[in-house]
Amino acid sequence: MADRFNKILVANRGEIAVRVIRACREMGIASVAVFSEVDRAARHVRLADEAWPIGPARAADSYLRIDRVIDAARASRAEAIHPGYGFLAENARFAHACEEAGLVFIGPRSPTITLMGEKTSARRLAVAAGLPVVPGTLEPLADDAAIRREAERIGFPLMLKAAAGGGGKGMRRVASAGDLVSAATRARSEARSAFGDDRVYLERALVRPRHVEIQVMADHHGNVVHLFERECSIQRRHQKVVEESPSPLLTPDLRARMGALAVALVRKAGYVNAGTLEFLMDESREPYFLEMNTRLQVEHPVTELVTGVDLVKLQIRIAQGERLPFAQEDLVQRGHAIECRVYAEDPDAGFLPSPGRILALRVPGGPGIRDDSGVEEGDEVPSHYDPLVSKLVAWGEDRASAIARMRRAVREYKVLGIKTTLPLFERVLRDPDFLAGRIDTSFLERRGRGTQAGEERPWAVAVAAAAIRAFVQRRAARTAPGAVPAPSAWRREGRREAIGGRG
Repeated sequence: MADRFNKILVANRGEIAVRVIRACREMGIASVAVFSEVDRAARHVRLADEAWPIGPARAADSYLRIDRVIDAARASRAEAIHPGYGFLAENARFAHACEEAGLVFIGPRSPTITLMGEKTSARRLAVAAGLPVVPGTLEPLADDAAIRREAERIGFPLMLKAAAGGGGKGMRRVASAGDLVSAATRARSEARSAFGDDRVYLERALVRPRHVEIQVMADHHGNVVHLFERECSIQRRHQKVVEESPSPLLTPDLRARMGALAVALVRKAGYVNAGTLEFLMDESREPYFLEMNTRLQVEHPVTELVTGVDLVKLQIRIAQGERLPFAQEDLVQRGHAIECRVYAEDPDAGFLPSPGRILALRVPGGPGIRDDSGVEEGDEVPSHYDPLVSKLVAWGEDRASAIARMRRAVREYKVLGIKTTLPLFERVLRDPDFLAGRIDTSFLERRGRGTQAGEERPWAVAVAAAAIRAFVQRRAARTAPGAVPAPSAWRREGRREAIGGRG
């Protein structure tokens, strides 16, 4: 067990790095950011108490370099590392490297990540714990011959999935035997690139399933709780885009049953810290264990708003050796929360990535609205990483009021310079099936492209004109006789730039 941390390194970027840095500041813990060359002026770097460079823009040369992250932690004298999600968050080798270096990994132990982070071993453990699983393979498949053989046994349609990692990467739905080889090639290549492991496994494809997950927390003293469910059925290419809690599907009895299944698996695995068990539910509402994410989820704010529990702070306290401050019976769901993931993508052009500079930004606020963002006006959204710009979350006393607030927030949210998925959410939030809770993982696929955003043009034109005018004025001021160069952002903030890092 660890004493209270004085300094934590955040091994991530973007909004999740900002989220962890803010939690550290509220707890009186110093934070250390790491950054690639393209992220030198990123928001998480500006907010942290220190920042250290770890390599070029390509993630494989920076954020995925275990040695460089460990070196930055040692050089900054951090005692613990929070991995966020993505990158190295579910990498057992990284967790083990932290342990070997005397650093506390804020997450599960490395053997547990190996056990639960590898999807087929997690499925085997789930079967042993009595959880129903989607029919499929319980061992990873490393070659095309094995994939073809098992596909014939399971039948089509089926899901081909990466054995390591998550987030929809390395996942393909295969409708027939003729599509199998090309799908396997693409899935294995994507898995190798994302996780360094190209093994896959197969599952039977359920017809129009719902995707519901259970948030769990466990401490080092044997205490385990679940913090209820999140409905994650609205997805694009197996990537969640809208999440909510409570799920419109679950009854109190089904919720209690799924929570008990999740706790049973966590106990059997000897799991510690935050994790999420994902389930697919068929038309009969039967839940099938899908996988476990051995990290904090992107959509954790939804749970925070309905339970009142700060999951990031709780992660840190558990890593310090503290006990869970509540029992299962102390936890209740209050109201309803919805999250929309705002990506730098154009929903009216096949969701093409839209990197670039944010020329103007107006973030919504008001009662019940939360925006977890990794950018500010003037920031660059790079093309090298996941295009998530922010997570917009709305809370209301019930589902209808949460939807009404989210509608209002989406209309208030203005971004100029890049395209975003905001027009898509305007459509989803008015869809009769969404309003009635009739959703499944093919919801967006059946509806095709996003909406047109013509109503945004007057605002965009006005802001563009103002931005051009401001640019001309600044350029004229810089070139005027006797003009003094403006101080850098770092000097304005009274901060220094250190050799090998920023402090």
